[in-house]
Amino acid sequence: MAQVRELEENLYASLSVRWVQGFPKQNVHFVNDSTICYSCGNFVVFINIETKKKTVLQCMNGIVGVVATNVPYEVVAFSDRKLKPLIYIYNFPGLTRRTKLKGNVLLDYTLLSFSYCGTYLASYSSLPEFELALWNWESNVILCKKSQLGMDMSQMTFNPMNWRQLCLSNPSSVTVWTIERSNQEHYFKARSVKLPMEDGTFFNEKDVIFPDSLPKDLIYGPVLPLSAIAGLVGKEAETFRPKDDLYPLLHPTVHCWTPTSDLYVGCEEGHLLLINGESLKATVLNKVEGQTPLDGRHFFSPVTLAYQKGGVLASGIDGFVYSFIIKDLCYTVEDFLHLEEPVEYLMFSPSYKILLIKTEKGSVYIYTFGEKPTLDNILEACDGKFQAIDFITPGNEYCMTLTHSGEICVWCLEDGACVSRIYLNTLATVMACSPSSLSAAVGTVGGSVHFIDIRDATSPQAVHKAFLSESSVQHLLYDQRGMYLLVGTSKGYLFVINANPSSLFQILGFVEVGKDILQISTVSLLETDIVEVMVLSPLPETGRSRLEIFTLPKILPQVFTAFTNERGKMREELIHKFLYEIEHALSSAVLDFESNRIYGFCNEVSYICIYLLPEKAHNGICVLKPYQKIQSKHYGPGVLSLSPHGLWLISRAQCGILCIRDIHTLETFARCRSHSHQGHGIQSVRISMDGQNILVNGREDGTLVYLRWRRFGGNLASEIFEYCQQLLTTLKNTMEEENNYLSITRSDSLGLGSESEHTVNETMSLNVDSSQEELVQVDNTKEIPWIQQKSQEAIKKEVKLFSNKRRDIKRGIKALAKTVMNMMEENQTVDNIAKLEQWEFGLDLEELERLHNESEEEIEKIRKDAEMHNLAKRYLAELIKEECWNSMAVKGRTLKCFHIPYVVENFPMKQRTDEELKEVKRVFQQKKIETECLKIRKEIVEVQSAITLSKKHHEEEDEEEEEDVAEKDTSLPNYLLGSLSTDFGVHTSLLSSQLELHSREEKIDQIILLKDIIYKVKTVFNNEFDAAYKQKEFEIARVKEKNIRIQEIILDLELEESVWQPEFDDHEKPERTLVVKSSEITAQKYVTPWQKVKTEVSVTQEMEQWLLKRSTDARHRALMDMMGGVLEVKKEDILRMVISQPAFMAKPDALWSEEEKKQFKDYEKKVKELNEEKDKYRKSLEAELKKLQNSIQESTQNFDEHLKRLFKRRVKAEMVVNQEELKINNLVFSLLLDEEINSREAFLNNYVARKQDEKNQTSEAIRKSREDLDVYKEHYDNLLAEDKVLDRSFKKEFSEIPSHQVDMLYKLFKRRPRIHKQKMQSDTTSIVPFGERPGSGKLNKEAYAQLMKAMDDLDNINNMPEGLDPLVWEHFCMTRRVKVENEQKVKQKAAGLMEMVAFLRRRVEEDEQVQQDIEKAFHELVLLQEEKVKFQLNLTIQILLKQGQVELENFQLLLEYSDAILINKNIIEDLNSVIRTQGQKKIASMMESKDVHKGIFQIEWDHKKMEMEMEDLNQKAWDIQMLFFSRERQKYLTEPNYETMIAIQIGIMEQTIAVLDKTHKKNVENCKKLLKKLGRFSNQKDIANYTLSCNLREELVAVSERKDICNALGSTLTCEKIAKERYENMMQQQKLINISKKQAEQISILQAEVERLRMKTFPALVPM
Repeated sequence: MAQVRELEENLYASLSVRWVQGFPKQNVHFVNDSTICYSCGNFVVFINIETKKKTVLQCMNGIVGVVATNVPYEVVAFSDRKLKPLIYIYNFPGLTRRTKLKGNVLLDYTLLSFSYCGTYLASYSSLPEFELALWNWESNVILCKKSQLGMDMSQMTFNPMNWRQLCLSNPSSVTVWTIERSNQEHYFKARSVKLPMEDGTFFNEKDVIFPDSLPKDLIYGPVLPLSAIAGLVGKEAETFRPKDDLYPLLHPTVHCWTPTSDLYVGCEEGHLLLINGESLKATVLNKVEGQTPLDGRHFFSPVTLAYQKGGVLASGIDGFVYSFIIKDLCYTVEDFLHLEEPVEYLMFSPSYKILLIKTEKGSVYIYTFGEKPTLDNILEACDGKFQAIDFITPGNEYCMTLTHSGEICVWCLEDGACVSRIYLNTLATVMACSPSSLSAAVGTVGGSVHFIDIRDATSPQAVHKAFLSESSVQHLLYDQRGMYLLVGTSKGYLFVINANPSSLFQILGFVEVGKDILQISTVSLLETDIVEVMVLSPLPETGRSRLEIFTLPKILPQVFTAFTNERGKMREELIHKFLYEIEHALSSAVLDFESNRIYGFCNEVSYICIYLLPEKAHNGICVLKPYQKIQSKHYGPGVLSLSPHGLWLISRAQCGILCIRDIHTLETFARCRSHSHQGHGIQSVRISMDGQNILVNGREDGTLVYLRWRRFGGNLASEIFEYCQQLLTTLKNTMEEENNYLSITRSDSLGLGSESEHTVNETMSLNVDSSQEELVQVDNTKEIPWIQQKSQEAIKKEVKLFSNKRRDIKRGIKALAKTVMNMMEENQTVDNIAKLEQWEFGLDLEELERLHNESEEEIEKIRKDAEMHNLAKRYLAELIKEECWNSMAVKGRTLKCFHIPYVVENFPMKQRTDEELKEVKRVFQQKKIETECLKIRKEIVEVQSAITLSKKHHEEEDEEEEEDVAEKDTSLPNYLLGSLSTDFGVHTSLLSSQLELHSREEKIDQIILLKDIIYKVKTVFNNEFDAAYKQKEFEIARVKEKNIRIQEIILDLELEESVWQPEFDDHEKPERTLVVKSSEITAQKYVTPWQKVKTEVSVTQEMEQWLLKRSTDARHRALMDMMGGVLEVKKEDILRMVISQPAFMAKPDALWSEEEKKQFKDYEKKVKELNEEKDKYRKSLEAELKKLQNSIQESTQNFDEHLKRLFKRRVKAEMVVNQEELKINNLVFSLLLDEEINSREAFLNNYVARKQDEKNQTSEAIRKSREDLDVYKEHYDNLLAEDKVLDRSFKKEFSEIPSHQVDMLYKLFKRRPRIHKQKMQSDTTSIVPFGERPGSGKLNKEAYAQLMKAMDDLDNINNMPEGLDPLVWEHFCMTRRVKVENEQKVKQKAAGLMEMVAFLRRRVEEDEQVQQDIEKAFHELVLLQEEKVKFQLNLTIQILLKQGQVELENFQLLLEYSDAILINKNIIEDLNSVIRTQGQKKIASMMESKDVHKGIFQIEWDHKKMEMEMEDLNQKAWDIQMLFFSRERQKYLTEPNYETMIAIQIGIMEQTIAVLDKTHKKNVENCKKLLKKLGRFSNQKDIANYTLSCNLREELVAVSERKDICNALGSTLTCEKIAKERYENMMQQQKLINISKKQAEQISILQAEVERLRMKTFPALVPM
């Protein structure tokens, strides 16, 4: 029951916003002369500039979007930023919601603006609509709206002098919107301002739609606009401009209105523009240098403008407010005001006595004009958004805020005023206030913690600084009793600092935890002696979270040296550190005060989970599983925290909602939406010690919200109040002592410094025993972090402990170093091959391995880069080879002559694709079909009309014509063909004549045929080239064969001649360039060791085999030794034969014997015979050599002559290809021009269609406006008539009283009270530049109320004439009041009538302008069609002319052919023959027509005759009906064989039907013959129609000229005439229909009467 009662009490708890602290990010607005407002997060803040009192208005749907104010009505409007946002309008100062505006906007409103008079509000939305809407906010309706896609605006203002003008601007455009009204209908009309270029000059834009200055090209066809060339046919063609015609324009930044309805526009480039409000013509004002220099500030880009009399006030980013004094078209710049911050916005108060200045940071200043101008700071902004917040203990008077730049502010909780500020001049991250003393700690990015003395809230001061580490401080947290300060850094260090100032904030140690600490939670209860600490950190690699829990004893400051090691790290076994892991990621976790539960907020899903801690201790990591889950009703990652007494669980997330739950049931008993998800939710929450005050800080919106309980009581209040009293009682003595120590610390802080700030002043020198002997002597002063200092102290202790061992090691190192130096000196003296590298003497094996690995990695990287580079080259080479070689069906190659420098190239050709072949086949088939159709048509059309010629002669003549046509087609002259393709045997009969290529399909087919001809010409030449190439191969082979014999002869003759050996070069055999020979590789080939060994082994084996083979070949050795290697002496060896001399020839002749002399004679004879044989053989060899050389010369020269002819053939083939390609280019150009013309025609048609739609809209608008005007005018006339009736009937109503009293009353009846207008004070009139603005609805209502009040004064009984009856006076007053009210209505109606007339006049002008555009487009379309017809008829043809003709010098013999056309002579002859044939046919048709007319007259006569017979027969039938008894019945009764007689009659009838059927068939055959004759007659008529269509163009030109003459004479529009004629015809038709209906009714009546009379006389059968 107690829990139920507590829950019921909790339901009544709620939070309310006490004040909001934030600074404007958007513009600040005046609500009235003494109040300004701005948006801040979820709130709109109002500030009274006199008392500086703030009022807050909260937006319940999230963050406030844009804000606007209306001074006359004292209302403020703002939008929210939810999906489908709303606009709220509140009254001031009551802050009651007046209305809520709901439109069709999907995402956000970007601009709001009230009109200066009237109940009008303009809104502009962002994407996707970009919609401008005009609201009547009082009646909650949208009057009109207009969307302009893709146009995001930066500023929107109403004209203060005319609410019907609205200016919107962005950095690329300025647009003035005019609001037109007709009765209750409103319309937007936009007009854009033509901005000058960046240099201030104007660009002369040309008409893109109907350009007037296009050049005329009489050769290549019409010159069209660029949009048509680009192929644009839609609306984009109206604004298309090429890139070269686009010039950078000025970029407007801000604008303001003037009393003359002009605009001043400031530009980013520094120019000031004056825009006329009527013509919207922009003028660049000239800057005149003033007498006072601006200290080098020549360039100024205005950010904001505010109009004042004589000029404007402007500001930029330099912190100056300038006064622009404008006179005519010049202005001078003077300094008006200087601030320390860039000025972002300027605004005058409604009375123009105060200038509001808003800076970029958010500060607001008020400059008051007067004899002594003053500058007051209304709102001093902090330097950035709030980074951290906290209450100053106990949390009921002051709070503190911290910004990222290090600015600390102290705020009063009562009114939210800033009490004091202090700047740390360093980047700060977090802040926390101590519960046990009036001090605060601030963590910085540099890793320091600054301690602030806040005993005096008006003058806080930094008293201590602890430099913990070089990593930034991310978390600061005091435990609940304020014993310890826990500092978490980004590298995972958690420092424990004594929070008491008496210990000078001693650093007790640190604990290593996980990096990127998410949250630190502590439990420090009054009844315990320990502080439990829990640290949450993420495990991103596993997607889990880690919890580390340890305890800090209360006596830790006394025994902290035992708890830490030499480096300051706390021993885990002494602080009882335990590790836990959560299976899923948490964004926040807190430890409850009973230390057995953990509350965690899931990161991925919006759940709050409870985890139970195990009761028993454990080693390692313990995995916790959720014990309980509940939905948090937040979205996005959230953060949990506990209240000071630990019974409330506070949750916050990105949604911006703060929830306070009961720790046991997790039921929400308080909920407040202080921020929104658009500002990324809540960053931090702080609750005071007594739970009465709550501070909430936004993450991105820069808003600090102070919350208090609205309904707070019961157990909720009692529990936390009791805990607060106990804690304050416990900490009272401690706080007094510690605050006293703070005063001492504050006095000594400036001189002494802190313990943690160690300054190292060391003078280092070279010392053999020193460990730093390699360092240079320095004098360094540097601040060392505490953790580094502890590490250095530990190192010093270790050095001192192991000094002896270090000394021994140093001696060994020195000896080793000396040995290495000796080795290095010895290495310098050895050879380069044996010399080692410098790094090889390194004794650090790890360093050597590292260098080796680095070199291997570098080599591998270089190898990979080389491989990738080679792969890219190979891929590129493969692509080039595939494109230029493999894909070629015919490879490109050359052929050179043997003796002359002639080179012939073939045509490289690709294989035609299947699509190309199919297309060629289709065109061939189509051309064949067209040829056959043409033959058939000629057979049909060109039938000789002479019937006397025989059929045989006619057929022969047709055959001759066909043969002539075939001959003509096959032997078309080259000068009309346009090329020499027939010289290559290419069939050109399927080509269309150049004089007949009119349609697009014909041109495309012609291009395909021309490409096929080019392919065939190239193929023919390539075949000839291949034959010549084979011939050259044969010639070279034959020359090689002969050269073998020539070489033998030269060797035999021992001549020193060289043999000419022809070869193919690389151009003749290009495939050789794709093969790389070994001789072309200059680099040495890399051979691996195993390849070298393999090569040596193979060479050795081959040598052994050769030697073995030579040793076993005895036959070969015998032949070489005995017979010189030959078995028989050949004839070719005779020249090498030598007869050996006898041995006795070595002796003198006198010593020879007779036998020897005989032998000598035989020797001489043999020598002589041998010489004779040698001479004969040498002569025969020389003759054979000459014959072979002559044969080679002759064959090669013959080949050269053949190649010369082939070269000429190549030139001719290239000529043909170029001729055909020229024709193709001409056709392609004509196709492109045709497409451009079609694009232009399509655009004009679309333009006409759009203008016609616009014309329909304007016509409908005119019709509707006239109807509304007629209705309104009728009401106005009725009201005016009633007013006149009241005036005329006055004397009749008072006819009972005397006439002199009636006259007196009539004078009083005409009398009207004078309403005194409230005149502005003279000083106000001189200040306010806009003066008295036009009257609004509110002013009209006030004037009407004043009039009624004045009427009450006139109706007073004191103004009654003497002797008048009071009842008569009352009746008179009522009558006069009705008269006055009626007059006011008449005035209002008259104003509305004038407005509607003006609206109708504007609509008529728009309609006329649209009609002119349509007529202009039609005129342009007619001209374009004429140009199109000329272009299609005026063809570009290619004619071959003979070269070498001599031009005449006498130019008088030349004729002018500018208006001549080139046609074939055969066409004229064919046309003449057709004309003669058609003339004969026409005469025959006229004779036939004469016969037909005679037949028609005969048929008409027969028809009349039949009608008369029909009348006679009808009369006879009537007579028969009138008989009493019919003959048939008589025959039936009297004839005995009646059925036989009927059968005979049926037979007769069947015979008659057969005769009629036969007659019908004859008639059908006759009709078919007649149909054939009529078909021929129809063909003749078609030819006549074609002649008429040819004349139609001239008639159209005449009609167009007459139409222009008619328009010039000012006659009525043709469409109106046609409409009038149609209307008269419709009226006449309606009259005729009415008459016919009446006559039909009369005829039906007469027919009924006739039927009745007929039935009355109808014969009846009398029963016998």
